[in-house]
Amino acid sequence: MLNLLNVVLMGQPQEGQSPLMSFLPLVLIVVVFYFFMIRPQMKRQKDLKKFREELKKGDKIVTTGGIYGKIIELHETTLIMEVEGQSRLKIDKVAVIKDMSDVAQK
Repeated sequence: MLNLLNVVLMGQPQEGQSPLMSFLPLVLIVVVFYFFMIRPQMKRQKDLKKFREELKKGDKIVTTGGIYGKIIELHETTLIMEVEGQSRLKIDKVAVIKDMSDVAQK
């Protein structure tokens, strides 16, 4: 680790060491970070975008604010959802986070 700090801060590898080998730990850190942090997040965002595009009338949904309801109307970027008590709310599609159709309602 000290060697990596020397290379990063001083810009020079230690004597007898290849410059490529001195950057190897940094490259490995970037690769691990990509596969464990960035890639899974991109996959979740892609799945959520696909889910929002496939919404249809009658789907049960949950918003980011935790409001449960059923879709009554769909528009380009918004939707009208009906909540308990036959109240209707107009919300943006990006506020939808879950499909509750497969969850048993009590």
